[in-house]
Amino acid sequence: MARPPELFSLASLTLLLALVVEPHGAYGTTRGSFGPNDGASEVGGICATSVTIHGYKCQEHQAETKDGYILSMQRIPEGRNGGAGNTKQPILIQHGVLVDGMAWLLNSPQENLPMILADKGFDVWIANTRGTRFCRKHVSLDSSQPEFWNWSWDELVSFDLPAVFDFVFNQTQQKIHYIGHSLGTLIGLASFSEGHQANTLKSAAFLSPIAYLSHMNTALGTVAAKAFVGEVTTWFGVAEFNPKVQQASAFLKSLCNYPGVDCYDLLSAITGKNCCLNFSTVDLFIKNEPQSTATKNMVHLAQRFIVVLAYTCIKGIVLIGTPICPGKVQVYARVTIESRYVERHEKMSWNIVKLDYNEMHYGAAKPPVYNISNIPRDLPIFISYGGQDALSDIQDVQLLLDSLKFHDVNKLMTQFIKDYAHADFVMGINAKDVVYNQVVMFFENQQ
Repeated sequence: MARPPELFSLASLTLLLALVVEPHGAYGTTRGSFGPNDGASEVGGICATSVTIHGYKCQEHQAETKDGYILSMQRIPEGRNGGAGNTKQPILIQHGVLVDGMAWLLNSPQENLPMILADKGFDVWIANTRGTRFCRKHVSLDSSQPEFWNWSWDELVSFDLPAVFDFVFNQTQQKIHYIGHSLGTLIGLASFSEGHQANTLKSAAFLSPIAYLSHMNTALGTVAAKAFVGEVTTWFGVAEFNPKVQQASAFLKSLCNYPGVDCYDLLSAITGKNCCLNFSTVDLFIKNEPQSTATKNMVHLAQRFIVVLAYTCIKGIVLIGTPICPGKVQVYARVTIESRYVERHEKMSWNIVKLDYNEMHYGAAKPPVYNISNIPRDLPIFISYGGQDALSDIQDVQLLLDSLKFHDVNKLMTQFIKDYAHADFVMGINAKDVVYNQVVMFFENQQ
């Protein structure tokens, strides 16, 4: 049966890509929008369009990374009832890929995590990663230059997260509680394992963690990852990955033609079935997201998905996408493209690449890994994950917990939510009662 043309509209395709790490969908109840905001304007910023209109104080800040990127941050220093911000514990909240800090503010003030935390007496800081709409500045580069986009989540680990941590610490002179969702958990876990925030981190909460992705069980997600790695040379020369442009649209459209991929239910096809989203929140999400990221970042994320491919050696040459360490959290796998091809196989033309660039850059054929077990054993950690989450699969969360098996027992708290999938942790209408109250309690116990 022919697929309906509207399935492949630009809007649907950009939503498909956004779902890969920061999903959304239309399941749950129908309720009115929480306010007049239809999206964060480039001029007004997130504070003006999404926070102060609800009676909260909000400050716009900028942090500079050591490699020159200017990162936008929002601070909600107190709840609507006021209070002295300087005495409050700071909390830094980190979003996932293809979105910005606005993703945390889509529900009403009574339902979104930053405002709940502010009302509970915390000093809330919202981070935004390089490349998103308010983080397209650099001390010497312009966002139109390919060099501006020469980064992956390795740089978010090494530069972005340390920069925002240092900025918040310098402003507050207090150690910081951290919250990450999806990609925000990955860069947090990797960064903390490297000891980057050893002197400024107080505790961490990871919602729907994706440190390991070897058990991701959706056909569409797997095909998307393989296609991104396998066809990466198609994207060379396209440094900025903007899901709203035609090239990305055509790429995503092609994924729906793979055998076993069902694009009729985009949400379940990527994340598992979320239980608790409402239409108005999803509509607001669509008006604000997705955001641009680096093509290199998307390739690195795809490498995280492709963890079970075997090495396919041809006289010292391997197919692109294969230098992956199963069950490891590794840095970007670097490759060098050669100008020749193998025969077409199953309608896919595979570029051949050399593996020697890993050797040149890292001193080894395989890229190094982030050792999660190096996270300080006395760091208070809260991990919340869902039984329906196809990205943060239960088995992969268990791999994460195995990596933390020597962690102090009284410093590691876990929460399993049977009905939750990936997007419920950010936009679920019942997330306050199911997740956020537990997060608040966890942080309060660390004071």
